[in-house]
Amino acid sequence: MSARVLDGQALARAMQEEIRDEVAAFTAQHGRPPGLGIVLVGDNPASEIYVRNKLKTGGEIGFRADLERLPASATLADTLALVERLNRSDAHDGILVQSPLPKAMGADAEQRVFDSIAPEKDVDGLTPVNVGLLVQKRAALVSCTPSGIIELLDRERIQIAGRHAVVIGRSDIVGKPMAILLLHRDATVTVCHSRTPNLADVCRGADVLVAAVGRPGLVTKEFVKPGAAVVDVGMNKVTDAKVAESLFTDGHPRLALFRSKGSVLVGDVHPEVADVAGALTPVPGGVGPLTITMLMRNTLRAARARAGQTVS
Repeated sequence: MSARVLDGQALARAMQEEIRDEVAAFTAQHGRPPGLGIVLVGDNPASEIYVRNKLKTGGEIGFRADLERLPASATLADTLALVERLNRSDAHDGILVQSPLPKAMGADAEQRVFDSIAPEKDVDGLTPVNVGLLVQKRAALVSCTPSGIIELLDRERIQIAGRHAVVIGRSDIVGKPMAILLLHRDATVTVCHSRTPNLADVCRGADVLVAAVGRPGLVTKEFVKPGAAVVDVGMNKVTDAKVAESLFTDGHPRLALFRSKGSVLVGDVHPEVADVAGALTPVPGGVGPLTITMLMRNTLRAARARAGQTVS
């Protein structure tokens, strides 16, 4: 058996076309496009790529997407002041602070910055207000990756209600909101983490398995019930030949890519899982494109709410 591919890239393109039409209608009605302000502090190479993709997608869809840069030497006070300026801005409906912030800002800097974002502009869904509303099933702005996964499962007609869902990972950005969204859809949910005993045994009971831990190839065939839907949130850059060779057999195109470039992006799910699962998201091209798409949808929702429109 070979798992059906859950093509997040194709879904992202389709959703962006839908959003583009809605953005055009909003702009025509209100005389301005929905606005997104992205805060980037420092020069983290991965963050540069993520931000560039967000700006590109936003511009293509018709948003106003502005990058607000601060140097790596910026203080926490500098960053909070910038967020406050965006909070007051009439041109910006959504604010995203790219993570991670420079370590020199302090261990609690990220949380303090996220907490300072106006909840109605929190398009990442990370403020305490929006997290609380999510728990109560009342949130309009929900963390982008988990909401994108739900969208993908829905559009691929994968049943959630009444099924057993297992989430590996308990981060505030993916694991916890993912579990809550699955609960809201009437799944029975188990959350696993680094201290979960007999992890493979627990995961093997899942009808829907979501892996979000950042460990290349952690989820092997032994973790997966035959026919289960497996969602791979991992995005790991592998530079070790032994790791690459443990994931891909000789002749595999991804191993050839590694040998030519010296690195390859892989997920948390071992490629061999495709022989067992009923459906599987690829890496890359699975969950990642949907995260940016849901960011755009959240920005449009925030713009509508600020314009006094009802947001369902």
